[in-house]
Amino acid sequence: MSDVPGELLDGLAILGLRTPHDAFRALLSHATRQRLGPVQLLEQLVALERRERDGRNLMRRTRAAKLGKVTPLVQFDWSHPQTIDRARIEHLLSLDFVKTGENVLLRGPSGVGKTTLAKHLGLEALRAGHTVLFCTFAEALAELLRHRILACARAQTPALYHPNTSHHRRDWISAL
Repeated sequence: MSDVPGELLDGLAILGLRTPHDAFRALLSHATRQRLGPVQLLEQLVALERRERDGRNLMRRTRAAKLGKVTPLVQFDWSHPQTIDRARIEHLLSLDFVKTGENVLLRGPSGVGKTTLAKHLGLEALRAGHTVLFCTFAEALAELLRHRILACARAQTPALYHPNTSHHRRDWISAL
């Protein structure tokens, strides 16, 4: 059904539907072929819209989590290194450690897949509705040190942080 009026598609967009026009056309074509009733058509439209919104939400949250490119796990070389415990990694992907408040430490030499596996744990957590921020150990340490330095600077130079001298504060912080 390619003869869907543009005004209808525009009206759906104005109402806030984010389903792409080609997907909506495909739904209408399917509904016509299957002779769906109005309620069935609306149920499928709602399901289609929810999938679209969930997908966009996951993409937005993945960008905010700073995961970067996540190589599909099916492409992961489980035979290198041979010491990797695939069953343990698959168990970690169930996110039981999140529910129990435990931490996970992936360690090993360079190039064995620690980052890839950590990104997959983050992606699974995002899919489960958790908030994620991915960073390397070096990035986390640098951020902690930056906060520590700023806290020490504030304690040693309180005049720089007085509300009446906020322009001096910005100059001083940018010099760090």
